[in-house]
Amino acid sequence: MTEHRPPPTGLLPVRRRRRERWLDQSPTWEQARPAVIQAAVVRASARPTGNWYVLGASSSLRPGRSAARYVAGRELVVWRATGGDVHAGPGACPHLGAPLCGGPVDGADLVCHWHGMRLGPAGTPAWRTHPCHDDGALLWVRLDSIGGEDPTPLPPRTHRPDPRTALTAVTCVAGRCEPRDILANRLDPWHGAWFHPYAFGALRVSESPPADLPRDTPAGTDRFLVEVEFRLGRRFAVPVTAAFTAPGPRTVVMEIISGEGAGSVVETHATPLRGPDRPARSIVTEAVVAASGRRGFALARALAPLVRPAVRRTAARLWRDDIAYAERRHLLRTRTDPL
Repeated sequence: MTEHRPPPTGLLPVRRRRRERWLDQSPTWEQARPAVIQAAVVRASARPTGNWYVLGASSSLRPGRSAARYVAGRELVVWRATGGDVHAGPGACPHLGAPLCGGPVDGADLVCHWHGMRLGPAGTPAWRTHPCHDDGALLWVRLDSIGGEDPTPLPPRTHRPDPRTALTAVTCVAGRCEPRDILANRLDPWHGAWFHPYAFGALRVSESPPADLPRDTPAGTDRFLVEVEFRLGRRFAVPVTAAFTAPGPRTVVMEIISGEGAGSVVETHATPLRGPDRPARSIVTEAVVAASGRRGFALARALAPLVRPAVRRTAARLWRDDIAYAERRHLLRTRTDPL
C-alpha cells in the first residue's frame, strides 16, 4: 500500500495553466528509454495472478441477468443470481451446444432457452463452473486451465478508497493487441503530456525503476513517480503526484499519493479475448475509484448517476489514443514484413 497525505477539506487547489505551445514543452524521448519500459513489463509478467481475469464492471450485470464473455479464446457465460451472487461457466449448453448467454435466471440457476436445461452454481460432470468474485467494482473469473499458475481463493487485492465514501466509474475499450502492449502503454508515463495534451500538462517523471532491477522486485517498490497537472479546460489545472505500479502481467495501478484526491486509484486491467492461435485482441477494463475530503465531493457522490458518464467519457477519450499506442506497439513487435 502506498502512503499518501490526506487531502485538505478547503477549496479545490486549482492553478492557472501556463500558456505554452505543445511544441514548446520539453521533449521526453530521452527519458522514456525502451529498455526501462520493457524491463518493467517483464517484471510485471513474473508476478502471480492466481489465474484471475477481469470480466468487466460489477454494475454491468444486474441480478437475474446473464451475459457472454470471452477470455483467451474461451467462451463463457456469466450470470448473477437473483440474490446477487455471480457465477460463470462454459458458454455452450452441455446438451446440444446452445449459447447460454441471455438465458433466463431463476433463483441461482441459469436456464437454457433451447430446451429448458437448468444449470446451477455447482455445475454438472459435463459442465463445470468457474470460481467468480465481485469486488464491488469489477467482476472476476478464475480460469486455472488458462492461467497455469497456483490458484488463489481471491484475486490479488489493490488498495482502494473506502467504497462508502468513493465514486467509482468503469470504462471498457477493446483493441488489436495483447495485454503486454497495454502494460507497455501504461508503464510509459512520459507520453502523457505529448500524446494527451487536452488532459495533462507540466508532466515530470521524478522517479523510474532502473532496467536492471531483479525480476522478483515487489510491485510496491517497482514504481514510476509522476508529477503532473490534470487540465480543467483551457486555462486551469490541478497538480498531483501519482505512482504507477504493475502488480501483475495484466494490471497497472495509478494511485494519487499527494494533491487533490490523494488515495484515489485508477486500475487498468487487460484481458485477452482470443487464444494464441488467433489474431490478438484484448479488452481494457479501467476502474476509476475516486475519493476526496473536500466538501464538494459529497455533492459529486450524491450526483453519481450524472458524474459517472462524464468520467467514462473522459477515460474513453484517453483510451482511444492509448489503444492506438498499444496496437502500434503490437504491430511493430509482431510484424514480419519489412517496414
